[in-house]
Amino acid sequence: MANAPDLSVIIVNYNTRDLLRECLLALRHCAGVSLEIIVVDNASADGSAEMVRTEFPEVVLIANAENRGFGAGCNQGLRVAQGRYALILNADARPQQHALARLVAFMDAHPEAAACGGQLRYPDGRIQPSCATDLTLWAVFCEQTMLEKLFPKTRLFGGYWRTWWDFSSTIETEQLMGACLMLRRQPDGAFPEFDEAYFLYCEDTDLCYRLRRAGGKLYYVHDAIFVHHLGASGEGQRAEMVIYYNRGKERFFRKFHGALPAALCFLLNQFGALLRWLIGFSLTILTLGRVARYRRYASIFWRVFWRRMPNAHQ
Repeated sequence: MANAPDLSVIIVNYNTRDLLRECLLALRHCAGVSLEIIVVDNASADGSAEMVRTEFPEVVLIANAENRGFGAGCNQGLRVAQGRYALILNADARPQQHALARLVAFMDAHPEAAACGGQLRYPDGRIQPSCATDLTLWAVFCEQTMLEKLFPKTRLFGGYWRTWWDFSSTIETEQLMGACLMLRRQPDGAFPEFDEAYFLYCEDTDLCYRLRRAGGKLYYVHDAIFVHHLGASGEGQRAEMVIYYNRGKERFFRKFHGALPAALCFLLNQFGALLRWLIGFSLTILTLGRVARYRRYASIFWRVFWRRMPNAHQ
């Protein structure tokens, strides 16, 4: 496109007004790259859309009347994006000054790259798992039996999220996080889109899998750094977030590997929920119900086991 910006940054927001403001302010100070910024607000109730209209008039705002989910929101932004590349960026993430220019330069230098992503860090500076290997039933087993938490520094149990590694170099990878995912336009000029059947979680797993099956390569770029407040839009809704995540994994296996792997994933997810409920319930009994976090933990995973969600989110 003539005179197209280098990059369209697409942010899907849901009730994270203050963090969204921080993100947009950080984008204003990014150097070395021309930007188009698109915010898709999924019917936030915290005044996010009005804040964007008032404080960031340069931003393209798409204000949905209902929460359409993460993938559908991303697709709305991708369809109107004018940039040479598109960056899916969480509202609770913010780039360091040269992070965007680093990703654009990497894509320019690697035409075989269908997508790339940066290094994600917690606000205290700790590194988050910023890329992953293929989602397999073994990965789900390690997750739900808590082996990945017990032995994160081993490749056998911590392999999926690469928790045995320090994320200190740029590598080709199987999966990038949807919190920070830069996409290249396809030969037809459009950006690849997410499967909107995933309401939340695993839509990035699905997209990365499809990009690789089509012959594209994915790269984790270690020196493009973003601060990420991981899960901010789901604060206070942990049970719902886990349920969405479990459903997303099951859909992924059903779509790409068939009914039996999907059923096995479902059973592993249910086992994991029951195991965590038993842990929370036992700790609640041992402390005579006096520790609120144990009661809350048990309550969350009881709901996860029975997949109890508000009616609007069934």
